[in-house]
Amino acid sequence: MKLNTFIMKRIFSIIAFCALVSCASQPATNLVDRMSHDPNATNTETILHVWSWNFLTIAENMQKISDAGFTMLQTSPVNACFSPEGGNIKILDEKEGNWYHYYQPTDWTIGNNILGTEEEMKVMLDSAKKYDIRVLVDVLPNHTAFDIDLVTDEFYAAVGGRDKMFHTHGLEGIQDYNDRTQCTHQGVGGLPDVNTENPLFQKYYMQFVNKLIEMGVRGFRYDTAKHIGVHSDPVDAEAGVTENDFWDVATGRKEVLGVSLCIPYDSLFVYGEVLQDRNVPENEYAGYFGQTASSYGHFLREALAKRSSKDIDLLSWYHSAAPEYLTTWVESHDTYCNANESAGLTDAQIRTGWVFLTARQNGTPLFYSRPMNSTRDNYFGDNLLGARGNDEFFHPEVVAVNKFRQAMNGQKENIAISEDGEVILVNRGDKGAAIINLALEENETGLASSLPDGEYTDNVYGQSFKVENGILEGTVQPETTYIIEVK
Repeated sequence: MKLNTFIMKRIFSIIAFCALVSCASQPATNLVDRMSHDPNATNTETILHVWSWNFLTIAENMQKISDAGFTMLQTSPVNACFSPEGGNIKILDEKEGNWYHYYQPTDWTIGNNILGTEEEMKVMLDSAKKYDIRVLVDVLPNHTAFDIDLVTDEFYAAVGGRDKMFHTHGLEGIQDYNDRTQCTHQGVGGLPDVNTENPLFQKYYMQFVNKLIEMGVRGFRYDTAKHIGVHSDPVDAEAGVTENDFWDVATGRKEVLGVSLCIPYDSLFVYGEVLQDRNVPENEYAGYFGQTASSYGHFLREALAKRSSKDIDLLSWYHSAAPEYLTTWVESHDTYCNANESAGLTDAQIRTGWVFLTARQNGTPLFYSRPMNSTRDNYFGDNLLGARGNDEFFHPEVVAVNKFRQAMNGQKENIAISEDGEVILVNRGDKGAAIINLALEENETGLASSLPDGEYTDNVYGQSFKVENGILEGTVQPETTYIIEVK
């Protein structure tokens, strides 16, 4: 079977995965044009964000992740981080830890007391290889821990000393997030802003990245990516910077002090957290990596909260980059934990959103694993760092749409929505369809379908549907989704 060019570029190379023994520097590769949409491109992969699970927990659940139809998983940051004595036990607790501690790097070494040791990470990666799951690591080169005295002496020495670690105004917090100088040279959320243009820092960071790749990691999520400058952004001349070249180094366009990305960049799945706002050079970032469709997620959650998509455009991706290069989500760990923007949505609402998002032709959807036993009154449930999330990632509807997504490779989407916005039908060519009822009431479908006329039984509940004269008819239960495939 011949796969389209886009899919071929994104599928993980089995040969590279199995045969890579040492991580030698590779020549820079041409980067993909992520601005030009190919209407024939279809995305088939899905990401499970195993948020706050530790390495051994992930390894123990790898078969379940694979059986659920996920093709990739994303870990929390694996680097050395802020680790207060008696902390890093609870997800959110005044004395026993907080989830954002691992977003405070103290060194670019592998292992911390939340996720586990380097050896335990290797166990997890071996398990991922066995089940053909690609592992992505959340990395955050933009900043260090709040307390810069906790940064290791080895890290400071590697970058040329403490005075070389930060941008000139890196210890000052951003006041105006739409000012690109502040955005790229000052501290996001007060976190000290690293001089990512310092060649010694770049070398040290790339050695960390290359070691992860050598261990078997095959992708990265770049935290706070929009806070690392691109060429059009102001340079920190006071710090001796003449060019914003971090992304050129990180993506293999150029080497730094004899070190470069050690495998072809196109063999990695990389996306950046470029939260959308004014003055963000999305087009320029698109030259380097895929980006987060944060605005789209906002509109999708609005529809879920209303239990209707009426007067909400869910077809537009709200992004200048091509949708096949966007990472999408119903919610992320930030929307759940920071302002609890999405935490009030029920598991059923998140599930209906996931089925709609995942049934679509483009975007690579990420499923955030909520804490075990979390409720809408107790967002953190058992409140244990390292533990597995709740059962939602292997709910039958989630599993069905994940596998549907892969089966619909090459099939274009056509979306029909009921007049009241409560029922959505995602047609995928003439091979399949996903039906989503956002409402709290039973509904009838009666929507235009590209499926051949005939009788159908959905893959999850065995519900019967009929297509006659191009109209799909059937009854859908409250907050329930259905998957139909032509056999």
